[in-house]
Amino acid sequence: MKESSASTLDSRAVHRGRAFRTYQDRVRLPNGREAAMDVVRHPASAILVPQPDPGRVILVRQYRYAVDRWIWELPAGNVEPGEDPEAAARRECAEETGWTARRVERIGAFYPSPGYCDEVMIFYRLTGLTATSRLALDADEVLKPRIFTLDEAREAVAEGPVADMKTALGFSLI
Repeated sequence: MKESSASTLDSRAVHRGRAFRTYQDRVRLPNGREAAMDVVRHPASAILVPQPDPGRVILVRQYRYAVDRWIWELPAGNVEPGEDPEAAARRECAEETGWTARRVERIGAFYPSPGYCDEVMIFYRLTGLTATSRLALDADEVLKPRIFTLDEAREAVAEGPVADMKTALGFSLI
């Protein structure tokens, strides 16, 4: 038997930005009650675990304005409308690391904040890497890639230079 889901009675756009949209919805929940819900609509994202060889991984040191910090993290980016998520992983790898991948393996997918946001993060391991050219960064990206051994990267997660949840999760998948 299929579980029932909520039905949207009304939806009002509150904010439409470049990165996400927010809505205030009035819904009928599966238990029959009506409720007001705030929802963030965010594109899916491809999270990359690029490995030049089995014992190493590429991280990027990226400035994150919202927390005003430089953070080491796995490369990642939004899946563009109509784009295949695996193609997005390949594109983001080239743009943010300067490497292309012969093999791309999906290793997991998770909702980072399902209580209010519909974003799904799809994790990929990229192998068979070949160094290419310069980075092709978006206007709002300030980052620099670096190759770490897996031990160095895991130590960075444990000790704090990696303060990014998707990165910590990504290492648990390989």
